[in-house]
Amino acid sequence: MSFDHYIQSGGKRLRCGYTTGTCAALAAQGAARLLLTGQVPERVSLRTPKGWVVEVPVESPRLEDGMAFCSVTKDGGDDIDATHGLPITAAATRQPGEEITLRGGEGVGRVTKPGLDQPVGEWAINSVPRRMIYEAVDSVRQALDEPCGLLITISVPGGREAARKTFNPHLGVEGGISILGTSGIVEPMSVQALVDTMALELRQAAAGGARRLILTPGNYGLDFLKGGTLSLPGQVPVVRCSNFVGEALDSARLEGFREVLLVGHIGKFVKLAGGIFNTHSRWADGRAELFCAHAALCGADRETAQALMDSATADRCLEILAEKHLREPVLSSLLSAIQRHLDRRAGEDLQTGAVLFSNQYGLLGMTRGAKEILDTWNTAKN
Repeated sequence: MSFDHYIQSGGKRLRCGYTTGTCAALAAQGAARLLLTGQVPERVSLRTPKGWVVEVPVESPRLEDGMAFCSVTKDGGDDIDATHGLPITAAATRQPGEEITLRGGEGVGRVTKPGLDQPVGEWAINSVPRRMIYEAVDSVRQALDEPCGLLITISVPGGREAARKTFNPHLGVEGGISILGTSGIVEPMSVQALVDTMALELRQAAAGGARRLILTPGNYGLDFLKGGTLSLPGQVPVVRCSNFVGEALDSARLEGFREVLLVGHIGKFVKLAGGIFNTHSRWADGRAELFCAHAALCGADRETAQALMDSATADRCLEILAEKHLREPVLSSLLSAIQRHLDRRAGEDLQTGAVLFSNQYGLLGMTRGAKEILDTWNTAKN
């Protein structure tokens, strides 16, 4: 039975799926139960970080030489990607003590470049999936009152081949796919549906009389805003624009907004410094190139430029720049370029500005336009 959750977007009914991280946690839960009870669980379930419950049948269960194996098939819903249909397999075996240890196996990549969610040399199983796996396995131990130590190995048959169709080779993840997911759920990424939904939200906000607006790509931006780093008036609507920054600005201008503050992660918004207004990597990347170009303008040597070009993530670029005492001047240069491109795209009737942050470093800076907007908003608030 397929995962029965849908979203209505852009006039289309799109089915959601679940992440490789959710699959790994479900498979680990099944393998732990099989190992500790000797009985094959017909189904496994968990509540994802999003709050939705995923329940699936256990596939390919077996006990072999003191190890229990279970698999769960990745279901991306209507957002089909390279991992859709892959079996995510967990093997569980006892170990001394009471710890739960997690490692990767065949088809799961290893991190070879700094700046990713996991350190160099670690298995590419990200932080949220790791937590989900630990919690799923520990729930079995608690239910059975069995506090034994367990070693969980996650593998993905076919993962090495599938990874060649992803960005993993470019990011420095070698040997397989990454086990990913922050919400545990895959929400369909129909381009037109996302743009239509965003335009509808903007229209509704404008109909309510709003002339000020905050745009952010997604969950990272929403979490940053909730953290209270920025002093914001509570009545300004916040709309998620996904990767479609250009379309969001166009729609905001057409709906009569006057001031738009963009708040986004450096990994996406650094692209605005190059006039890239669709920030999805399938359309354009240029992150390393932009860091490198602006570092060169700020006096970086060839070695630093090469290190930036070899970086897998924006956070790694920031780390390199900090080591060379170039982070602040390069960020200032990038922010100036971002403001220039925002001004050109928005036109004279729409005042814009951008705030950049990093999950690792927090608030990084804001453009001239963002400072002016926030000053205006805070003056009005007081």
